[in-house]
Amino acid sequence: MPTERPTHNLVLAITALAVGGFGIGTTEFAIMGLLPNMVADLGVDIPAGGHVISAYALGVVVGAPLLSTLGARLPHKRVALALMALFTAGNLSSYVADDYGWLLVSRFISGLPHGAFFGVAAVIAASLSAPTRRAHAVAMVMMGLSVANVVGVPFATWLGQQYGWRTMFILVGLIGILTLLLIIRFVPHQNVRDGASITRELGALKRGQVWMTLLIGTVGFGGFFAVYTYIAPTMTEVAGVSEALLPIVVALYGLGMIAGNMVGGRLADISVMGTIYWVMGSISVCLLVFTLAVQWAPTALLFVFLVGAIGSSLIPSLQVRLMDVSPDAPSLASSMNHAALNTANALGAFLGGAVIALGWGYTAPALVGAVLAAFGLGVALLSGRMDRRAAPAKSAPAAVPSR
Repeated sequence: MPTERPTHNLVLAITALAVGGFGIGTTEFAIMGLLPNMVADLGVDIPAGGHVISAYALGVVVGAPLLSTLGARLPHKRVALALMALFTAGNLSSYVADDYGWLLVSRFISGLPHGAFFGVAAVIAASLSAPTRRAHAVAMVMMGLSVANVVGVPFATWLGQQYGWRTMFILVGLIGILTLLLIIRFVPHQNVRDGASITRELGALKRGQVWMTLLIGTVGFGGFFAVYTYIAPTMTEVAGVSEALLPIVVALYGLGMIAGNMVGGRLADISVMGTIYWVMGSISVCLLVFTLAVQWAPTALLFVFLVGAIGSSLIPSLQVRLMDVSPDAPSLASSMNHAALNTANALGAFLGGAVIALGWGYTAPALVGAVLAAFGLGVALLSGRMDRRAAPAKSAPAAVPSR
């Protein structure tokens, strides 16, 4: 926590951090639309190109706990700057990579700061805000990731198609440099917490509620990705939407994510666990109805927006929950949320692809997603029950020793 109330403009500080999230979201997803261009230039096949995407995700999973722990004894602003510098360097390295192996390593490096940056950015935003506005501040930082899906990814994809797939990395590198300048100018310095250490940060991994929250995100959000991964063939083959309208479909998902992020932050400021319960149950019901709604183009488009909105409204509450259950190691716990979400991405894509391969059709991933969300709700309810059982023990007065 800062030693004094910050005098910097809170909106500008959060905007600076959100711009970094915008760059991260752009580089993470734009490469998927440029995959054919990339593999043709490098002379590799599509599966090998997919490994470039996997390398980034692996970097996120490895970097979130590693870099957050290493930065435990440093001021949060300095950590944010170091992580964004590494992110920028990784993207610029991807631009000059002249062979497949170099690109693979560069994408891994680019992914390393992803989760750790969002983790420390969430801690900074929460500490600068009033206690009743923490989740809203965290949601505004995450807004950069949502806006990237609507603006950054389509523009970067178009840029790469027009001027070569590598130009996407130059664009992201410039966003990274802009983020560094904005953080330097608008994010206030915060002293290191008393007692902060690597050992203390790692202590977060010993807490059962941290792992329960990560499991909620991994399983529950896996349902979102089970649908999102295969949305293009679902809309064209089932809903009968023209391929020319697929950019609109993706944009609707992105707009839903923006709306959900904003609403989710407001709701989490009222009740963190209540929001998690509501969202997990709503995702399950929404995905069940999606299997019917996707049969007609108008209702399919509506539910694309709803799935994006309801799914993304879970992120702020998970982020705040992780900080709450690990108050003495918030950076590591918060950063692990994005490792969990990347694991959810892989889980949802795998299970969704598996049911399609079994011949169950393109609506089957939504059924898988509904089951995953229901399981996530069950984990959340169990986690809440553990909280309630622990509360009396914490509030009970200490026994007076007998003489």
